Amino acid sequence: MNTPSCMPEEFLQYVWENRLFDSGDLKTSAGEPIEIIHPGRKNTDSGPDFFNARIKLGDTVWAGNIEIHVKASDWNKHLHQNDKAYDNVVLHVVETFDTEIARTNGETIPTLILTYPDYLRNNYKNLLDAKTWIACENRFHRIDPILLQLGFNRLMIGRLESKTEAILARLEQNHNDWNETFYQVLARSFGFKVNAVPFELLARSLPASLLAKHKNNLFQLEALLFGNSGLLNHQLLGDEYYLRLREEYSFLYKKYKLRAIESHLWKFLRLRPVNFPPVRISQLAALFLQSEALFSNIIELESLSELYSLFRVRASEYWDTHYNFNKPSKSKQAKELGETSIQVLIINVVIPFLFVYGEKQNKNHLKNRALEFLEQLPAEANSIVAKWAQLGINARSAFESQALLQLKSQYCEAKKCLNCQVGVKLVSERE
Repeated sequence: MNTPSCMPEEFLQYVWENRLFDSGDLKTSAGEPIEIIHPGRKNTDSGPDFFNARIKLGDTVWAGNIEIHVKASDWNKHLHQNDKAYDNVVLHVVETFDTEIARTNGETIPTLILTYPDYLRNNYKNLLDAKTWIACENRFHRIDPILLQLGFNRLMIGRLESKTEAILARLEQNHNDWNETFYQVLARSFGFKVNAVPFELLARSLPASLLAKHKNNLFQLEALLFGNSGLLNHQLLGDEYYLRLREEYSFLYKKYKLRAIESHLWKFLRLRPVNFPPVRISQLAALFLQSEALFSNIIELESLSELYSLFRVRASEYWDTHYNFNKPSKSKQAKELGETSIQVLIINVVIPFLFVYGEKQNKNHLKNRALEFLEQLPAEANSIVAKWAQLGINARSAFESQALLQLKSQYCEAKKCLNCQVGVKLVSERE
């Protein structure tokens, strides 16, 4: 039987939903016999915890909602006694009974004190108290990997939906301009985490509609981007290319009344030179030269090979011998956007946009294309995916690696074990 210490409400909901409670000779707190015919359907929105339950109190069958609390007094603490949305509750389920509760009209609601086997409590507490990389790491070897893989689709859709929310919020800020929104998110991703913020600020300071006016002139595109990045303000003198950019930007700055971002925002420390901001900015200019209406173009592309071709851009010739302004490198190397970088942009920008655009425009073929691209792309190589591999879960595609990233960030780190198929199995497992 369960011990006196109370468990979290979500655990009690799990016990109730899966009928893991002690069901023999059930009685309400008032001593009335009760039978649980059906526990109801879990509610994920506001209102009672379970809808459409069926219970038998004495000789009468009741249909209605179930509310679950740790303590009976939580009903009043949450002000349900004044909320008509809870008037259809036919049973209050609690772990600790410390008061009678009632509907808005004063009618008493029957209460059931929930009891359950000790092993459920112990299994769940072991997960909550674990200090390992994931809560179930020490018991993970007991799980069939197929069980986890069955949940990949739900995890992947969840990850796309979370990215969708961010895109829709930005889209609203941009007055439903898809091209502008795509450009801003793409620019942020060109920063590859370390310089994501300054790249986003740069895009916001220099709208795609303005860049489009110079879509056929790479040098002017570079002058605009480098100038508004603040990177042309580091020194007054420099080589010919640097001085020409400063001169061109000076003219464009006055023409468009531009305002540059602060140059100190850019980070160079511990970056590989090929990832230095000036190289990435030049590559972004080259991409814009290739297609100023990037999103409009991308939704027409039907294959990954076409996407790779679009993103396989290179920095201008100056950067073949430089990683930063006025500092020639010892060797000559064309600075082309690499395959891994292109994959990151497709996964984090193109695919979420295809998915959300397909959702908003009711174009399911775009949503399906987004998922197909994920299945065709190789799994990402990062520390989280590598750790999953050590536990025996090898991602076979970007679809699966994204699902594993979602599992780790949204479930494992938050200890939402009762929302995970693996966690549910381990909690309900008898030793």
